[in-house]
Amino acid sequence: MRIRIFLFLVLGFIFITNINAQKFGYINSTELLMAHPDVKSADAKLQEFQKQLFAKGQQMAQEFQKHYEAYVKDVNAGLLSKIQMQEKENALAQEQNKIREFEVEMQQKIAKKREELYKPILDKIQQAINEVGKENNFTFIFDAGTGGILYAEESDNIIDLVKAKLGLK
Repeated sequence: MRIRIFLFLVLGFIFITNINAQKFGYINSTELLMAHPDVKSADAKLQEFQKQLFAKGQQMAQEFQKHYEAYVKDVNAGLLSKIQMQEKENALAQEQNKIREFEVEMQQKIAKKREELYKPILDKIQQAINEVGKENNFTFIFDAGTGGILYAEESDNIIDLVKAKLGLK
């Protein structure tokens, strides 16, 4: 009986010391991204890319509007036969489909460009977080920016360490 109690106490002590040996940290990734100078540059490049695509989409929409107005004008003037009206309507429908396809393609291109611009930044940040975690013996580092935790001691906020690692401070 004494052996069981002794064994229980030893195992309990080992378990408690293992829990206390773990070190947790957290970081607000949104705050870190906002502080990173490369993000501003990436944002500017992404906005310029979006403007170019949007301008092309605007041009397509304006062309469609011109074609539609010409069609309505011809119909109201009685210049088109039923067959010609059907042909024009089909052409307008195809043009409208091209605009919709371009909108989908535009969203895909923007997402791809965003990933292309942000991946090197996010990789650099992840590497810095990994290094800070290893150098400071953290067991876990949580992202408070995503709402993944509800409570954390301010003393475990490692944003200053990661900023220093990235040369931001």
